[in-house]
Amino acid sequence: MADTVLKGHCLCGACTFELIGPHNFIGHCHCESCRRATASPFTTWIGQQNGRWAWTGTAPVPFESSAGNERGFCSTCGSPMYFRTDRFPNEVHFYAALLDDPNTVTPEAQYHADEILDWTHSALDQPKS
Repeated sequence: MADTVLKGHCLCGACTFELIGPHNFIGHCHCESCRRATASPFTTWIGQQNGRWAWTGTAPVPFESSAGNERGFCSTCGSPMYFRTDRFPNEVHFYAALLDDPNTVTPEAQYHADEILDWTHSALDQPKS
């Protein structure tokens, strides 16, 4: 059986990628660094082993967000694309929301739960329009 291939892209479509086969993890991160990098209350990551992902369009521009931590952004539209850290040298973390169909993955964990914003819990209870 062939490995599943998931595709994704930035807002403008210049940076594109493929994730091949199984993922190391899929989970929400609530840390302040991720919140600031995405301007959102949390982000959802897909941890992908090196050699099981590829840039298929323009490669993102790297930015060292702190010692040993790198984030990549589309140089055209500015979309955040990935996170790489010295703590996990054999994987890259991709934003699940960038997948062509984000519903193809299901988060299974939460990280840095001690940093969850108080109002995140009630966000889905707000009026919908």
